Amino acid sequence: MGEIKTFEDLEVWKKGCQLSVEIITQFQTFPITALKDQIQRSVLSIPSNIAEGAEKDSTADYLRFLRYSKGSCGELRTQLYIAQRVSEQLNINTKLDLPKNIEETKIISRMLQALINSLNSKKR
Repeated sequence: MGEIKTFEDLEVWKKGCQLSVEIITQFQTFPITALKDQIQRSVLSIPSNIAEGAEKDSTADYLRFLRYSKGSCGELRTQLYIAQRVSEQLNINTKLDLPKNIEETKIISRMLQALINSLNSKKR
């Protein structure tokens, strides 16, 4: 693993960006606009908060934004579960791969927690 110099080097940021592209693409034709818009905001918030925190001047600020990112990950996962149930109930035929997307949020959340734990241990 190479040295991390910028947020662009972080695997968790890369995964967050990739998930953003996948979700935005998959949800283009999702018919429930309010849910689609909220899902897209949540997914964009994950890598955006990682980047914003990394650009702050303090470890405390960075940690705060990583926690925001992790919170957005949980928010997104909840919205994906809801989208899955709504799609089933309304028999909406979409190109969504919600089980894969949900699993990705779990992976990203674990990665964020590991980064938070690592930064916390360096603070001590």
